[in-house]
Amino acid sequence: MRLGVDVGGTFTDLLLHDDSTKRTYQAKTPSTPEDQSIGVANGVRLICEKAGISPADISLVLHGTTVATNAVLENKGARVGLLVTEGFEYTLHLAKSWTPGPLFGWIVMNKPDPLASLADTRGIPERMNARGEIVRELDRARAVELIDDLCSSGIEALTISLMHSYANPVHEVMLGQIVRERYPDIPVSLSSDILPEFREYDRAITTVMNDYVRPIMKRYLSQIEKRLKAEGVTARLHIVRSDGGLMSAQAASERPVHTVLSGPAGGVTSTVMVSRRTGIGKLLAFDMGGTSTDVSVIIDGEPTISRSTEVGSFPAKVPTLDVRSVGAGGGSIAEVSELTKSLRVGPRSAGARPGPVSYARGGTEPAVSDANVVLGYLPPVLLGGEMKLDVDNARKAVAKIGEAIGLSPEDAAQGIIDIANEVMLGALRVITVQRGLDPRDFGIVAFGGAGPLHANAMAELLGCYPVVVPANPGVLSALGFLESEFKNEFVQTFIRSTSGLDEADVWRRFRELEHKAVTWLDEERVPAADRSLRYSLDLRYEQQGFEVAIDLDSGVLANRGSLKPVFDKFHETHERLYGVRFHVPVELVALRVIATGATMPVEEAAAAAAGSGEALIETRPSYFKGRWIDTPNYDRSKLVIGEKIAGPAIIRQYDTTTVLLPDHYAQLDAHGNVLIWPNSKEN
Repeated sequence: MRLGVDVGGTFTDLLLHDDSTKRTYQAKTPSTPEDQSIGVANGVRLICEKAGISPADISLVLHGTTVATNAVLENKGARVGLLVTEGFEYTLHLAKSWTPGPLFGWIVMNKPDPLASLADTRGIPERMNARGEIVRELDRARAVELIDDLCSSGIEALTISLMHSYANPVHEVMLGQIVRERYPDIPVSLSSDILPEFREYDRAITTVMNDYVRPIMKRYLSQIEKRLKAEGVTARLHIVRSDGGLMSAQAASERPVHTVLSGPAGGVTSTVMVSRRTGIGKLLAFDMGGTSTDVSVIIDGEPTISRSTEVGSFPAKVPTLDVRSVGAGGGSIAEVSELTKSLRVGPRSAGARPGPVSYARGGTEPAVSDANVVLGYLPPVLLGGEMKLDVDNARKAVAKIGEAIGLSPEDAAQGIIDIANEVMLGALRVITVQRGLDPRDFGIVAFGGAGPLHANAMAELLGCYPVVVPANPGVLSALGFLESEFKNEFVQTFIRSTSGLDEADVWRRFRELEHKAVTWLDEERVPAADRSLRYSLDLRYEQQGFEVAIDLDSGVLANRGSLKPVFDKFHETHERLYGVRFHVPVELVALRVIATGATMPVEEAAAAAAGSGEALIETRPSYFKGRWIDTPNYDRSKLVIGEKIAGPAIIRQYDTTTVLLPDHYAQLDAHGNVLIWPNSKEN
């Protein structure tokens, strides 16, 4: 019994998979922003009741969380102290020295305050050069004075980020030992541990961010483990990383910066699985929840991995799945600007409490979900009858918007939907058109509680078909957590020209990274049969500013000799990516070892070959193309494989509702996915 838990802004989604029977159970409970662990505990009770099991029967809990992200976005992190090399106290303030240029002279730049203030920064007398050679010995006596001054000032965590510590961490290690001996209650992070790579600002800000969210994450994970234990859950808790991998709760509490995009990772992982099972190589992941929408690209059944991301105004150089987010979701609030009298939707959200007006929890401002209720897209009850919607008050709230701009309630609701769709369309254009990709070459996977409501409209705007609605779209991110594997990266900056390179030294450094990777796999209790290691080199042409990661193939690894095949592969890759091959020396920048631990795949029972013939629930009026149309509403669980449904139609299920537009048809495939196509492509 494996349990995936995805805490969103509006609902907490849970999916339980029984490996013996291949059955899945799902549950959705309102999120509890004041303490997310309460919503998780409520969900565990509910899903165990549905499955008819005891919480003690759960063998593994996999959890995606936005705790770290929210702490940075809301400026609610810990007070962090920072130790840097003397003379580099302004590293976080200078950042990358970007300021608006002359063409931006009319723009006011609101530069955010660093995550560690200058008042909490101390310069330590020491210096290391880029080759790891000591230029100035650490002044231990002065360092102790500065540490005592800083640690007694009330800081909650401490970051140590010295110049060129990636090449030689000895001074950082010494300072860390001093702090732990004198102030054992203050958590300490070394940049040479968190990000042993060059570029001092990236290394410093990433490590500071780790400490900024570390006390909060530690409290949260401790809280959730206590609540799970109180519910009778004895299984180990694992947290999903930003790159879609898994890490233990203990590792997450020590390195929470690796969870800054934990929430969206599950959906991307599931989209990869959908791609591989359906054979559709190019897919857009479209995850629309209550607060935001996350989108990403899958090409040839593989996600796009980025080596860095941004959290609010700050960069974080950690491996992440390449996901774009916008503030448009089912809970996004619609309002009319007092100045321009124009309709706006989001990014303000009604959240879980009070939520949209139709949720009847005290909300008074109309949201996107209320517009879907008014148009007849959402039925009067959700979650299999567990949640009744307040249709009348939703209509009244949307009608007020209409009165302010001279529209009927239906047209105002349609306007709200159209604006929300345009916001989400912008994110999809960023990951396709702006990267030279034609969205018409892709299908789109709709998930999240609100994704299937809007996906057909998004596909119509972009021309991307089919729309794929998986079997459990409302809890697909939680399912993705169950399909995630253990993963961690071990990297060492090693800047050398490949001309005259001592390749034996490279292999020696690879062995050191390999040892760290194996130690980590031991700590995560990954069985030997499930382990794998991948090796790569970050390469660039001399004087370039960015690198390309080149994997080492099995032949190179078997011989552990010449690296020439890797350098040849770099030339080919660079030409394929950028259309040019330079005849200048190649420079080695870093070595990487990526450790993974496979988990048991989620094998679901085959979809029923035949339905009961009673899929039609009722016919209700819905608003399409400016008029009310009597629209059939179907029960998805009773659809027959291969059966075609003509649009317009509404397809209901426990965790979401799918809107099928006019001039489209839907068909259930052999994997249980609903595929939506325009009539023009009907066979």
